[in-house]
Amino acid sequence: MANEAKPCPCDIGDRMEYGGLGQEVQIGHIKAYVVKPSTPSDKAIIVIHDIFGWQLPNTRYMADMLAANGYIAVCADFYVGKEPWSPSHDWANFMEWLQDKKPTEINKEVDAVLRYLKEQCGAKHIGAVGFCWGGVATHYLALQYPQVKAGVSFYGIIRNTEDKYDLKSPTLFIFGGNDDFIPAEQVSVLETNLKEKCKIDYQVKTFPDQTHGFVHRKREDINPADKPSIQEARMDMLNWLNKYM
Repeated sequence: MANEAKPCPCDIGDRMEYGGLGQEVQIGHIKAYVVKPSTPSDKAIIVIHDIFGWQLPNTRYMADMLAANGYIAVCADFYVGKEPWSPSHDWANFMEWLQDKKPTEINKEVDAVLRYLKEQCGAKHIGAVGFCWGGVATHYLALQYPQVKAGVSFYGIIRNTEDKYDLKSPTLFIFGGNDDFIPAEQVSVLETNLKEKCKIDYQVKTFPDQTHGFVHRKREDINPADKPSIQEARMDMLNWLNKYM
């Protein structure tokens, strides 16, 4: 899902054979994958999945990467038990599938995760990282939740609200220059309006040769030409979070 005006027929990419280092828990009304760093931390990241759901190994790999860098990472099921998208599904039905899974209608789930992180994990500094559908959701959190201190939105832009540039927390937006589903002009509009209207620190960065999903859906070991961009974008994520949290 590139944006709400032109949802993308996302390729699942290189599905990792990866089990994860964390555990599944129940957080209020939703399930979640939780992984903690090796030493105690009061910093946490809400990891927001793409259309393929909270159990996609690639997203859990990213959560584990955050934990390895000192963050409690929680990837919750923001679809609340509803079936995620599958590569076998018919794209003609995508908009119907999306109707009850909008990335700007997740307040109840976000509130539950925030309570869990504060009350059960002792988190005092909370950020958000999201991919595709989750990138849109992360943009939404930056507009609605000032208690989320930093955000990194990968290949996702909110399209349907007038106040989408009034960020409440510092946000890094990362895109691929060869993304068929987020045209360069959309990224330019985002950057131009943020420059004019946003009072909070932000950055918009495009990797010219990369496609949609490159940061978490491409395996660098089988895409050697893409490896530098994948690693740079992941380091950008960590540097942004370290700076503001």
